[in-house]
Formats: sequence, C-alpha cells, structure tokens
Amino acid sequence: MFAAERRQLILEMVRANGAVSLRELARVVQTSEVTVRRDVRALEAEGLLDRRHGGAVLPGGFTRESGFPQKSHLATAEKTAIADLAAGLVDEGEAVVVGAGTTTQELARRLARVPGLTVVTNSLLVAQALAHANRVEVVMTGGTLRGSNYALVGSGAEQSLQGLRVSRAFLSGSGLTAERGLSTSNMLSASVDRALVQAAAEVVVLADHTKLGTDTMFQTVPTDVITRLVTDEPPPHDDRALTELQALADQGVQIAVAGPGAGSGPAGGEGGPAAPGRQQPRLGGPPPARGTEEGLPLPGPRRNHPHPPGPGPGATLRGAMPLAEQPGPGGRVADLAPRRR
Repeated sequence: MFAAERRQLILEMVRANGAVSLRELARVVQTSEVTVRRDVRALEAEGLLDRRHGGAVLPGGFTRESGFPQKSHLATAEKTAIADLAAGLVDEGEAVVVGAGTTTQELARRLARVPGLTVVTNSLLVAQALAHANRVEVVMTGGTLRGSNYALVGSGAEQSLQGLRVSRAFLSGSGLTAERGLSTSNMLSASVDRALVQAAAEVVVLADHTKLGTDTMFQTVPTDVITRLVTDEPPPHDDRALTELQALADQGVQIAVAGPGAGSGPAGGEGGPAAPGRQQPRLGGPPPARGTEEGLPLPGPRRNHPHPPGPGPGATLRGAMPLAEQPGPGGRVADLAPRRR
C-alpha cells in the first residue's frame, strides 16, 4: 500500500471513530507502528488530525472531548491491565466511589466479585457492570444525564455526594500532568469529580500512558491530592510519559505500573477481581508529608495512607526512573521511587 493510500485510510478511520490507537491503525493498514506514527505526524502537519500518545484523534485542542464510542477504542489492552491491578487495592466490605470513564468501567467489571463491597458512582456504565453482582451494593448519585459518557452531572449529582464518606475514590480523566494533576475537557464532569474526591480518604487515579503529559481544560484533582496512580508501562521511546511519571513520583504520588502480561485475564469480572487474602500491588513513591492519624483519614490535600514498602531488587526503565519489581495481580508491578536530591 502506498503512503498516500495509507494516510487516506488512517484519516477515514479517525473521522469515523473520533480516536484510534496506533496499534489498531497499524493492524488495519498492515504495517508497523513506526510507519503509522510517521503517517500520523504528516497528517497532523496538514491539520487533519491531532496526535496523542498511543493514538490519533480528530483535531480540537483543549475544548474537545471524545465520546464513549471513541474512547473505548483507545488503549484497550492498557486499560484492562490497569483495571486488573487496581482491583487488587479493594478489600472485602469496603465502600468506594468510582467515577465515569472507560477505564473505571473496566475496573467495575472486576469489582463485581468483591463480597460486601459498596460502590457509589455517577456512571451508568459502572452501575451496569455491577448490576448483576448480588454481593455488591451500588449507590447512584442524582443529577442530569450527560449522554456522551453516560454520566450523571450537575448540582443534583454534587448535592447527593454531600456528607458521604468512603475509603477511596477511583477516577480517570482526559489528561494527567505533574504540574496540574488530573484534568478533563468538560466543566460539568470536572465539578462532579471534585465532589467525588471530597468524599474519599484517598484518591486513586487510573490513567494509561497515552494520558501522561496531556493537559486539558478543567482541572479535577490537583497533584497534591492524588494518593496513587495506577498506569501501564510506557513504550521505551515515549520520553514525555516517562518524564511525567518520574515528576509525579517526585511530588509524592505512589505509582503502580502494570508491566507486560498484565490484563491477560478475561473481561467481565473473571480476570482478576479482588478477593480476601489476595496479594495487593506494592506502590512506589515516598510517604506523605502529613502524619498518619488513627481511624479514617480526613479528606484534603495529600491524604494519609500507609507508608509504602521499600524498594526491592529492580530493573531500570528508560528515562532514568528507578524501578523495583514484584509479582502482582495480573502481571508485573513496577515501583517508582523519587529521585535522590
């Protein structure tokens, strides 16, 4: 296939889906991801699409947000790996809040078999994934339905979260940077996510490597409020994502990286739900600056959480990030430690 034909097909796929991963583009045009990346760069130079880490999207800048059908085609394997790893953080009998998003939907499928769990959510997709889990109680917020991502937003959603107290919040978003934290392209979604954060003792962000280093219009969770980040391992050539991970670790965010082989279990809750006695992923990063109080920690910047285990024998991921390896649910877990100053 000639370059012009490849690029025309790539453009047609992006226009049809809104967003397509490089892996999927390479599969369809039957060439390498390196060649596809070069084609995407050329199309971006013509203003026909925008590059994202791991994919290509319709042009639109800070204010554009892809809908659920488009997002569901981006970084699917990575989202599965992240969901497998994050599910290991949840224990029997806990109460958690789970925000809207395709990654949190994958997490919900794995939480369906956690006995005694209570899940508060503003996402219809999360609720649907848990609808037939007879040992999980699902609490929906009020609010107005936002059809593009099947989430309840607005004052009704925010008011229904007042007075709520849970152990942790699991949130996703459109972008994550060390400078601004988690962000999204929609003001109403950002406002509800902030209300979800206020209800939780700690905040766990689920973000695949394509979102690292991406900044969007509305800040939802500042970096100093993020307790943990669960992500996948960036490709060796992705210097921006690697640099962003190190910067997040330097600011005190505990980071769990799902390595190769994670996310291999079946979807739909069969491939790695948390269970009593299951090994928890070890999370890197320094302990929080604040001391640990007895009982449930209070909401607020840098929520209290247990001190992470010390580093173990490890490898080095390109980008000068110290890593330690330990087996974890669904695959390898890599721990990031802060740089020595």
